[in-house]
Formats: sequence, structure tokens, C-alpha cells
Amino acid sequence: MAATVVGALVLLGTVLVALVGGAAPASAHGFSSVVYAHVTSEDSGVVRARLGLEYDLMLVSVGTSEHADAFYRQGQAAWDDGDFPAMTRVAEQHRDTMADYVLDRFSVTSGGRECRGTLQQPMHVDMQDEVPYAEVVADFRCPTSSHTAAGHVVTSKLFPDSETFVKDTKTIVTYAVDSQEGSATLDADRPSFSTEQSAGARFWEFFTLGAEHLLTGIDHILFLVALIAGSRRLREVVFTASAFTIAHSITFILAALGVVSPPSIVVEPLIALSIAAVAGWYLWRLFRRRSHADELIVPDGGRFALDRAGWTRLAVVFAFGLIHGLGFAGALGIHEAFSWQLLVSLLIFNVGIEAVQLAIIVIVFPPLSLLRRKAHRASLWVTGIVTAGVFVMGMIWFVERLAAG
Repeated sequence: MAATVVGALVLLGTVLVALVGGAAPASAHGFSSVVYAHVTSEDSGVVRARLGLEYDLMLVSVGTSEHADAFYRQGQAAWDDGDFPAMTRVAEQHRDTMADYVLDRFSVTSGGRECRGTLQQPMHVDMQDEVPYAEVVADFRCPTSSHTAAGHVVTSKLFPDSETFVKDTKTIVTYAVDSQEGSATLDADRPSFSTEQSAGARFWEFFTLGAEHLLTGIDHILFLVALIAGSRRLREVVFTASAFTIAHSITFILAALGVVSPPSIVVEPLIALSIAAVAGWYLWRLFRRRSHADELIVPDGGRFALDRAGWTRLAVVFAFGLIHGLGFAGALGIHEAFSWQLLVSLLIFNVGIEAVQLAIIVIVFPPLSLLRRKAHRASLWVTGIVTAGVFVMGMIWFVERLAAG
């Protein structure tokens, strides 16, 4: 009885938390907006920041904060028409307004003293992450040499929560300053970083970013719960989780480096459909085999002790893992040319994802396994109810994302 209660509570609790969070928007990926910043220093006294800003968000934020109604109206008309040259012209015409907004929220200091920023020409508007982005270049002239004990400190408070237009904006920074190269991620909790930050600090930033993404990406959690609930033995959990990890790592890195770039209008519905498919697979097995649904029948000499159904499921999970990797890459929002610094950051981000994934398996599977041994029929009811809930949630998301697209 104790095993039944513990196993049921752990599995149901995990899914209930996920489903409560799942009542949120159809798209469970990505941050509300991503700002790109490439920071370099070719001159000993000047730091250059090449910023990528989501164009329509920039119109609203700049127009409201700087009381620039003309900028908003003209830019919105160009945006509605998809006229990129016109969008660029509007930005150029209102350079001073944009400078006031951007330089008030993005800054560089050297040796504890503020560097004076100016917006440069020309501006440019192009597609990125399937939406128009404005590329703005700002030069920061610093009062001290670039080689100081404290290095340069970069701070980004662009598109803050206080403006109420977006929430949880992330600024992804790649930099080559003070003979240091690397990547960093900034948000409301960590708005600044030093170019002389330690390797450990850089590791922790991207590790926590990956962990936070999986914890807040409720669709990935439900996918993982469906995998665990439908796995009959520990080895099956290990094999399917490994297949999922390898698959999403492949497409995650390829997409984040810009090698492949499928539209989110395709990726997001497929992720939702994958959740329903994995849950539906187990429900169908329950329907057909009833009390024998969790039996693992392995013929003599079976490779890795998996039966035919196990190998088929493994292949399906691998295919869906490739799709989930595209979702992870879209959330991180990096689409840059290859560099070793960027690749290391991507791998660390992936390590953060895997840490949370393993933690969920460790928390959920042992009580479920105990429940199967001590109260077999009850375990089938619990896993059936859980996967039915996951299936329904996946189908709801699938329809919502198709409609939103």
C-alpha cells in the first residue's frame, strides 16, 4: 500500500505540475524576445557593439518610452507591408530617438568608468528567427585602456519587464575584448558581465540557462514523463533517454550554428504532436494487451535485451528527439557562424538540459518501478491516467500551434 501511494503521488504530482503550467500559451519555447550582441574591440579605446533588436518590439518600446509616435506609425506601416528598405529608412530617420533608447539601456564601462556611446551608420533590417530584426551598431569610447584589471563590463537592460510589452528578455552576447573571447547570456537577474569573468562563471551561465529552459519548457517535460511512463524496465528508460539525448543534441547544435533552419511554424506543432504520439503509443499498448502491457518479451540472443516493440519505440523517440533539438536551438536564439567559443557554450547549455532530464528520471522512475512490483494493476491505472492526460495536452497544443501559425 505504501509503495502504491508513493509511486502514484510522485508520477501524478509531476504531471499535474506540468499540466498546470501547460495551461499557458500554445508555444512553450523561447523567451519573449532575444537580443543579440556581438562585442569587439579593435581599437584600444573603443568597444564596438553590434546589436540585433526585434523590429516590431523596438517600434513599440522606443515609440512609447521616447514618446516618438511618428517613429512607431511609420515603422509599423513598413513592417505591416514587409518592406525592409522602408523599415531601414524609418530607423535611419529616427536615429537620435533610437540612440536615446538603446544607449540608455545598453552600456559598457572600463575600469569602473562609463564609456561614451554613439550610434553608427548604417543601420540594417533583415530576417532573423523568422521575424525582422534591426541591426544597430554602437561604438563606446572608453576613458581608460582596454587592458585594465577589471576588464570591460557590459550591461544590457533592453526591453525590460517594466515596459510590460515582453517578459524575460535574454541578451545573448558573443565577445572578443581584452584578449578574451567567449559568450554570455544576460537577463533581468544577471544584467551585466565582465570580459574577464572566469571560465567557471561562463560555464555556470549557460548551464543554468539550459536547466531553466527544460524546467520552463513544459512540453519537453511532458514528453519525458510519457517516455518514463511507457518504459517497461530501467534499461528501456536508459536506451530511450539516450536516443532522445543524442538526437536532440545533433539538431540542437546544427540549428544553433545556422546549418539547418526550419521554421518554428513547422517545428512547434511537430513537437506537440510528438508528445501526443509517445503518450498514444503507450495507451494503444494498454488497450491491446491490458494487464500484459508492461511485459518485455525478449527472444534468446536479443540485442541489448529489447524486443521488437522496444526497438521500434527507440527509433520513433530518436526521430522525435531530432525535432525537439530544433526547439531547444530556437529557445537559445543563437544563429551564428561556427566558432569554438560558441560551440562550447552550446554544449554547456545542452549539459544543463541533460542534468534536469536525468533528475526527472531519477525522481519519477524508481517509485514507478516499485509501484509495478508491489501493485501491478494500480501501476497500469496510474500510468494510463497520466499518459491520457499527456496525450490530451499534446493534442491541444498541436491544434493551438497550428491555429497560431
